[in-house]
Amino acid sequence: MGVFDYIRLGVLAVFGGPEMFSVLGVPISITLAMILFGFLLGIATGATPGLAGPVAMAISLPILISAFGFTPDALLPVMGFLIGVMKGATVGGAVPAILFNTPGTPDAFMTTLDGYPMARGGRAGKALRIAHFSSASGDTFSDVVLILCAPFLAILVESYLDLPEKTALLILSLAFISSVIGNSVGKGLISMGLGLFASFVGTGEDFYPRLSMGTQSLAGGFPVTTAVLGVLILGEVFKGIEDLRSERRSGAAPEPVMERGDQRLNRGDIGRLAPYIARSALIGTAIGALPGIGSTLAATLGYSLNRNRYERVKSTDDPAFGTGAPEGVAATEAANSSVSGANLIPVLSLGIPGNAAAVFLILAAESIGGFNPGPSVFRFSADTVNPELVIAFGLFTAMMLANLLNWTVGGVFMRSMGIMIRVPKHILLPIVLLLTLTAIYVQETRMEAMWFAIAFGVLGYFMRRLGMSPLPFVIAFLLGGKLEETARQAFAATGGDPFFLVTSPVAFAFIALSVGVIVFSLRRKKRAGA
Repeated sequence: MGVFDYIRLGVLAVFGGPEMFSVLGVPISITLAMILFGFLLGIATGATPGLAGPVAMAISLPILISAFGFTPDALLPVMGFLIGVMKGATVGGAVPAILFNTPGTPDAFMTTLDGYPMARGGRAGKALRIAHFSSASGDTFSDVVLILCAPFLAILVESYLDLPEKTALLILSLAFISSVIGNSVGKGLISMGLGLFASFVGTGEDFYPRLSMGTQSLAGGFPVTTAVLGVLILGEVFKGIEDLRSERRSGAAPEPVMERGDQRLNRGDIGRLAPYIARSALIGTAIGALPGIGSTLAATLGYSLNRNRYERVKSTDDPAFGTGAPEGVAATEAANSSVSGANLIPVLSLGIPGNAAAVFLILAAESIGGFNPGPSVFRFSADTVNPELVIAFGLFTAMMLANLLNWTVGGVFMRSMGIMIRVPKHILLPIVLLLTLTAIYVQETRMEAMWFAIAFGVLGYFMRRLGMSPLPFVIAFLLGGKLEETARQAFAATGGDPFFLVTSPVAFAFIALSVGVIVFSLRRKKRAGA
């Protein structure tokens, strides 16, 4: 079978799945409906300060798996819903940043610098339209790069990397993620080490469970759902509750601002913004393809580099960046949105999650089964059908459909989500806590899992209190089993050579790069703090 045959099968898997309902006699498959529902939920979540796409994905995943089961037919509906949430939250995050100067996520902070001044100047509608157009443009470009690059990279990995090289590549990815995330390389390495330690509890190929202290509860290891949701979601909830107790009540709401001028986005505006959107889309896509960096750095770089160009070409009457420049909104939103598609390049080609949203896509694949992200996904066979490749092209189709929703209904729905800012945090946080614990119990159906989740939530709370990012922990926890399995296989395949990581030139290069990344990051951050 050729590439076009797999593309056709992937599209049919999305459009021709089991019917959920029909519109004017046209059947709508479950996967299509789930993409739409996920997209709308993502916009609502992104428009709510204190929430984000990963929160909605974390709460939804166990409920979706419970509803659809563990059959291969559940993969595309569940992952389609998660992709919809990811896409919707990306564009919805601009709403509170522009309207209320409240960034829901760190990468949305740069949007407040020009979006909120535009809103205070009576141009909120135009700022939201610019954010939507820029976000949708960057996201679409990133998805096109994903579709073109992920199969090519996977084929290269499968052709030229053997077991020692794959082991060294996993080590390089962990070193890279722990070094670039957060403000401290040491804290990132500690977070990664804790994740590896937790992943090794109760697992391995020995005749007795490791690190279980003789208890039956730990003999099977920690459930993935409890560790991921506990550290990422419950830890954030606990930290948010503490912040609520220590915060003073905010002042009076700002006086309403009357709209001024044309709120539409015309062709002249698009032509003026296009160079900034294109430059930020390239920056965000390049950064997103590297695991672990994320959209915050992309937004910062996109804003900074475009500001330098803007200062050279702007007229004296144009507002400067940071005072309400439309180009600043466009640069930020195009950069942070173009990360989402590119972040799936290492996921699908290497099986390495690069951000929190990708973590839940891999978690869905591991929970349901039938799809193992990695180089084997893109293995073509002339005689038999590779079902994983069909799923991959189905995911590509789902992403493009989510982009289509973003272009058509995303802007209208996004602008109607301003009301979400009115939900008080003292009501929102307990609801998130209850939903997360319910989702964990639905997935595991035993009280031990609840205690595990709370313990990981406490761990996540202390990590945040100490300025330690939880993302290296989560990614190391997910990759720990794969790292051990690959290392054991490489050790056996090389005849028990204890130096298999340095005898291969490519593996040695990866290990050297791992050390180099850590040393370079340490020096760079030391100079930045000096």
